[in-house]
This record gives sequence, structure tokens and C-alpha cells, in this order.
Amino acid sequence: MSDFTFEGLGPDLILDAIESLDVYVTSGLLALNSYENRVYQFTTEKHGRLVAKFYRPLRWTNAQIEEEHNFSFELQSHELPVVAPLLFSGKSLHEYAGYRFALFPSVGGRQFEVDNLDQLEWMGRLIGRIHATSAKKQFEHRFSINTQEYLDEPAKQLANSDLVPSHLHSPFFTILEHVVKLANTQYSAVENKISPIRLHGDCHPGNILWRDGPTFVDLDDCRSGPAIQDLWMMLAGDQRQQHMQLETLIEAYEEFNPFDNKELALIEPLRAMRMVHYMAWLSKRWQDPAFPRAFPWFGEDKYWENQILALKEQFSALQQDPITLQRF
Repeated sequence: MSDFTFEGLGPDLILDAIESLDVYVTSGLLALNSYENRVYQFTTEKHGRLVAKFYRPLRWTNAQIEEEHNFSFELQSHELPVVAPLLFSGKSLHEYAGYRFALFPSVGGRQFEVDNLDQLEWMGRLIGRIHATSAKKQFEHRFSINTQEYLDEPAKQLANSDLVPSHLHSPFFTILEHVVKLANTQYSAVENKISPIRLHGDCHPGNILWRDGPTFVDLDDCRSGPAIQDLWMMLAGDQRQQHMQLETLIEAYEEFNPFDNKELALIEPLRAMRMVHYMAWLSKRWQDPAFPRAFPWFGEDKYWENQILALKEQFSALQQDPITLQRF
């Protein structure tokens, strides 16, 4: 089965897979915004509104997916608001016609507001509680956040791709090399001085739903790494705003879990790692028909010109002194 497409995953197969668990769709089968996997919302009489998630072939092993599920069950057992898969006959991961899938309750809500300090304070306390639980043991099968996977391999992927316009090769790959080298150096300088913990891993506002409070969804990218990984993506705005947001987050975080201030030096390297990894992810998945449809601008000159500018700005940010909090 292709590593790039979900060839063969049509409506009939999706329905048959769901019905193999004695779950019967009464309406819906609405495709949700997910490109790495395929996710569909539907309604049943018995279970209400559910979501079916079909995992991308060859991306994770069964052990890695099951460890993700067990992590969500563990967090739920501590009364933490995390969406976990449903169990059928004691199993959360299922297979049908070669496709692995899981069913989840469908949770509504709005995206939380990164510029709302009250909500940020709430998020800081929640992530502190999550990390207090996740730090008690390590993943056995999930990967860690590392420079090889987030910088070195993505840079090679981009170099081997034909998506970067030829006339932009020199400026793009020159600044990319500078960013990769400096981010590598800065991340490695701190990596061995901190204690990695189990993380959500992709803690951006789109993975947090807000109703009476926050609920975490999509632990698909959970990994081991520095605690700051689950905090920095909630920072937005200029330097003054980000400083205020970070101070709010960490002060609330430390009500439940200590924070190692050495990790502040990882914010800009992690930002660079996410930028480089994202570009390479789009390049790697370009053979999947869903990607050109969803990201038509990816092959255009304007996109790569903007990335050159963004990488230059990030290189400048990497050269600045790391953010500090006076109360430390």
C-alpha cells in the first residue's frame, strides 16, 4: 500500500470498517480537515456523534499508535480533558481491509484565544497538570523530538525535491543551511541538560477546543521532549506580547509542575525546527492527491520567496539572546 495516498479508502470501505465494530452510521460521514490521516465525522443512534480516524499507512507502528491511545487513557484517568478513542471488545485500534482506524467521540467547541490572558492562564495550569502526570514515566515506542528528524532529514528532503523553483535554489538553500546549522547547535547545547517528558507534541491552538474550558484533541504527534514544546506554540504577537504570554503560561504551569528555565533557550530552535519540518512534510506528501488540492500555493514562486524571508527572520531570531523571565 502506498505511503503517500489513501488509495482505495472510499465511502463504502469506510462504512464497512465502522460497521465491523457493530457501529451503524445514520447520517453524516463528513470529511474533516486532516491531511496526515483521514478523519470523518458521523452520527449513530446508539453512540451519538462520532469521529473515525484512519491512520496513514506505514507512518506509525501498531505499538506506537496504541501507546498514543494508552497515553490519552492515562491522562483521562487523572480527570484531564483529553479526547481518547473508544474501546470495542477492549481494543482501541482496529483494522479493516488493510487500513488501521479508531473511533473517537466528537467534541465541539471553539478555538481558544491566544491573546486572552485568562485563557492562557487556564492553559498553563492544564499543561502543568498534564506534564505532572506525563513525567512519571517515559514512552517506550514513540519517538523523541530531535534535530535529525526535524532539521537534517527535512533539509535533505527539500534538497531532493523538484518543488523549489530553480531560480530560487541559491537564496533558499543558502539561508536554509544557515538556519539548520544554528538551530542544530543551539538545540544540542541544551538537549542533554534537561529531562525529556512525554508531550502532546503538537500543542497549537487548532488542537485545543474551548467550551467551559479547554479540551485537548489529536495526540497523533505525541513524543518525548522538552516541556517548552507544549507551551511555545501558544505565543503570538510581538516580543512584548510573547513575553507577557509566556510569563502568564509558566506562572500558572508551576502551580502543578516545576519548569526548568534552561528550556527557554529552546523556543527559537524549536520554532526553526517546526518551520523546516513543515516545508519538508508538504514536499514528502505531495504525491498524495489531497495535498495539491489543499495547498495549491506550495509550488508557486511566491510561497518560496516568502519562505526565504521567513527563514531570514528566523535566522535573525536565533542570533538574539534567548527570552528571559525576570522572576526567575
